[in-house]
Amino acid sequence: MKDYKDIYKKGTTFFVISESEFIGVKEFVLQTQNLDGKIILSEKELNYFFRQIF
Repeated sequence: MKDYKDIYKKGTTFFVISESEFIGVKEFVLQTQNLDGKIILSEKELNYFFRQIF
């Protein structure tokens, strides 16, 4: 939905490769489609910067 911290531009495809929750705090690990980067996000950041496509 928006550029992610000037690292990844809008339209970059990511896959969720891991999801974890510890005492109500969710974290997600996303991997780029071309395997050149990986980011760890909170649920709030995920909802702000990304859109889910099924």
